[in-house]
Amino acid sequence: MPYVADPRVDAYIDALPEWQRDICRQVRELVHAADPDVVETIKRTTRPYFVLDGNICALLAAKDHVNVFLYDGAIVPDPEGIITAGHDNKTARTVAFRRGETINAPALTRMIRHIIADNRAGGWRRLKARGRTGR
Repeated sequence: MPYVADPRVDAYIDALPEWQRDICRQVRELVHAADPDVVETIKRTTRPYFVLDGNICALLAAKDHVNVFLYDGAIVPDPEGIITAGHDNKTARTVAFRRGETINAPALTRMIRHIIADNRAGGWRRLKARGRTGR
């Protein structure tokens, strides 16, 4: 699916080792496929973010894995257990991918679409105030 690529995000991904580039590119494609209105940008100096009416997720390549920070993660259901960290975080949770691991694309896509829908409904703070927790 065509989308407007931010050259700064391209530069971030292109500088990574091949296995991390592959993961970041797959996640990038999933996020854009989830909604054609998603915009990518750079925040926090170098970190790729995907936004639509608020933050959806961010990428961070670490030494032995790639983190996908899911914003709104505290109220997004995770029935397949792909969240790897941040279970006690009120605003974001993390899915980490290591070399050779397969991305659970259907589960991650469902979570991304849920976050987008939440953002369009006013964001996690408004939904939490209404008593919706997603769990």
